[in-house]
Amino acid sequence: MNQKLLNNLDPFSMNLKQGIWFFGVSSWLFGITDRSIACFSDGYLSALDITQLFTASFFFVSWLFLKPLSPLDKRDNELKL
Repeated sequence: MNQKLLNNLDPFSMNLKQGIWFFGVSSWLFGITDRSIACFSDGYLSALDITQLFTASFFFVSWLFLKPLSPLDKRDNELKL
């Protein structure tokens, strides 16, 4: 009974993880675009502006590395081990 419940929750869990990841990607892209427009709108780039852009870009790239694996990818990784 418990294993059946876990099997039913697995697709929901994967869809939820991927949905959160895609929402995060779009949020980071919006944030980087917003910061870029704000930084370049006055025609002067300060050290603070550059720091904000690099920080947002770093977090965006870090978020990309957190992409959840699909069940097929997990099975392929287990076979390689």
